[in-house]
Amino acid sequence: MRDAPSNTDIELRLLMEAIYLRYSYDFRDYAGASQKRRVLHALGQLECPTISELQARVLHDPEMFHRLLQYLTIPVSEMFRDPSFFLALRQQVVPRLATYASIKVWIAGCSTGEEVYSLAILLREEGLLDRALIYATDINPESLDKARQGIFPLESIRGHTKNYQKAGGKRAFSDYYTAAYNAAVFDKSLRENITFADHSLATDSVFSETQLVLCRNVLIYFNKQLQNRALGLFHESLSHRGILGLGSKESIDFSAYANHFDVLDRPERLFRKK
Repeated sequence: MRDAPSNTDIELRLLMEAIYLRYSYDFRDYAGASQKRRVLHALGQLECPTISELQARVLHDPEMFHRLLQYLTIPVSEMFRDPSFFLALRQQVVPRLATYASIKVWIAGCSTGEEVYSLAILLREEGLLDRALIYATDINPESLDKARQGIFPLESIRGHTKNYQKAGGKRAFSDYYTAAYNAAVFDKSLRENITFADHSLATDSVFSETQLVLCRNVLIYFNKQLQNRALGLFHESLSHRGILGLGSKESIDFSAYANHFDVLDRPERLFRKK
C-alpha cells in the first residue's frame, strides 16, 4: 500500500493549486523536494508558521504572492557562468549561426539577465549581434526588470571577468560596462536587439524558427512531465538543425525527446535538432 503523503506535502500541493487558480502561475509540476525546500525557507522569511497560513495570505494579498514568487524562482545567476559552455558556443555554435542571414535566439528562464548579456557580448565579438534577435524570457517580473536595466553589483564583476576570460573573451571585460555607485552599468547598445518578455514553460507556447535555444539550470527544478513539455517547446521552436544548449547539469537522456536531437557536445549538453 502506498504511503500517505505528509501534511506538509498536502499543504504544499494545495498552495500550488491556489497559486495557479488565483494568479495563473503554474508551479504544480515543479520538482517536489526542491519546491518544498524553497517554501519552507520562505515560511521563516515571510513570518508564516505553516504553509496553510501562507496559502491564506497569498490568496488574499497579491503583494504576499509577489514576495513568495522571489523564493519560488530563485533569481540567481552570473555572467559567463560555466565558462566552458560559452567557449563551446563560441567555437562550435557560432560558425553555424554565421551561415544564417538573420539569427533568432531564445533564452528561456533568463532570470536577472546575466546570461543574456554574456551571449550578447559573445555575439558582438563574433560579428553576429547586429543580425541577431534575442528573446529573453522568465516568469518573474522583478527579475525581468533587473535584466532590462543591465545593472549588476560591482562586487561580482571580478568573478564575471574571470569567467569571461576563460570563455575566450577577446577584449577587456571593462569595455562593456561603466562603474558607478558600486554598480556596473552595461553598455545599452548590447540590449538593442534583445526583447525581454514574460513567458512560462508550464503554460505558454513557442517562439518559432529560432536557430538557438538556451535553457540552463531550469529543467532541474521540473518534474519529468514538465521537463518533457519544455523540451517539446524547444524542439518545436527550433528551425531545421537548430541548436539547443542545456548546460552540464541537465540532459535530454531518458526524456520523450532523447531521439529528436543529435549530440553536438556531450559535456556541455549542446544538441542539434534532427
